[in-house]
Amino acid sequence: MPSVEEVRSKVSARIWQSMAQSGVEVSSIPEEQLQALVNSITDGVLVAVNEVLADVNSVGLAESVPTTELADDEEEVVLWEGRPFLSLVETYMLTSERLRITRGLVTKDRQDIELVRLQDIDHKQNLSERVLNVGDIIVHSHDPSAPEVTLRNITNPMEVHEMIRRAMLDARKRHRHTFQEEM
Repeated sequence: MPSVEEVRSKVSARIWQSMAQSGVEVSSIPEEQLQALVNSITDGVLVAVNEVLADVNSVGLAESVPTTELADDEEEVVLWEGRPFLSLVETYMLTSERLRITRGLVTKDRQDIELVRLQDIDHKQNLSERVLNVGDIIVHSHDPSAPEVTLRNITNPMEVHEMIRRAMLDARKRHRHTFQEEM
């Protein structure tokens, strides 16, 4: 999957190419204003395409979460659902008990990481990702099959990072787990 910067660069190049082929006279527009216009159009196109993909993907995203054996008064609750920016084949779901990653369009690969197994959560954003308000969330866990998982190109990454952190702390409290630093 190409990065947001690679997709942005391709779209921007295509806009420049289309402008050149259109025959519209733009030489009277100062270079910096023309660049700002192309950047603005590029960001608008990417956001619009992402919204269309979200609409297409929302049908399959609302799949039911099988409930686990919890205490009588508890039920597993979906706290957040999302997907990578401009992706149709990968979805993420945060519940009160686990983080679920589903990949695939025709065939599905599902990975669950129990929240009580999470160790640490980080997030990172480069400049172009900050412009589009997307970023990566890196989850470190004690899960042997997935000690480090990256949730790629998440919209509102700081907000989602905080949701995961709070869900992790709540799960630890519910299950009476305490965090111990590895020495």
